Amino acid sequence: MTRPGLSPEQRIFYDDNGYILLKSFLSAGEAAALRAEVHAIAARQGPTNATWSSVAGQGTALEHSHDVQFRSAAFTRLLVDERLTAAFTSLIGPNVQLHHNKMFIKPPERGSPFPMHQDWGYFPHKGNSMTAAILHLDAAPDEKGCVRVYPGSHKLGPLKAFGQDHHVDPDEFPLSAAVPVEADAGDLLIFNYLLVHGSGLNVSNEPRTTWLVQVRDPEDEPTSEQHQSRGQGMMLAGIDPRGKSFQFAWESAASSS
Repeated sequence: MTRPGLSPEQRIFYDDNGYILLKSFLSAGEAAALRAEVHAIAARQGPTNATWSSVAGQGTALEHSHDVQFRSAAFTRLLVDERLTAAFTSLIGPNVQLHHNKMFIKPPERGSPFPMHQDWGYFPHKGNSMTAAILHLDAAPDEKGCVRVYPGSHKLGPLKAFGQDHHVDPDEFPLSAAVPVEADAGDLLIFNYLLVHGSGLNVSNEPRTTWLVQVRDPEDEPTSEQHQSRGQGMMLAGIDPRGKSFQFAWESAASSS
């Protein structure tokens, strides 16, 4: 039996481009079941709108929820699914620690875009091991506002960010010039948090449904404690080799103030 994870060729592509799309990472049936879980969570919690400040006020919407594993056991199981953890260990080593996860639904015809940005601005780390994965739970063609990327931009290092949502210079990195990463239900997009990426408006008549998870090497210390979550620090693969007792991020910040 072949162990899951990235092949040497996939790793080379990732290192060169800063991202890789793993096709049919989950079966269509698995993706459909998780999609139903996400939409059920959205129905239970009521309307939300996570539209970024730089594109707010245009009549668009973005449903979301953080810490999805506390809302559905299906995502608790998914966090430690060997297919997912093996993909991460292929990139950052044997020890994989959860930073946060969340779900997104871009509603039909008015699903909010994400301006081009690096995730680095939200939770900078010393070693830049922070790695993201977007699991597509339904199809994401360009007209549904699929992710767009600037291949190789992770090699530029941290870039100057603008506004409350930390987007990069839209003249230097226009959304229209970025490469669309169209995906099918069950596909997994993995990328480095220094990759310049964003997504367009969902102008289709169907929602775009995704789940995002961010992980790191536990020995990669943050330069500032930001974007804290209840699940932060959970080991998804391997161990935390640091010789100190576990503290939640906000407990550490309180003790040092």
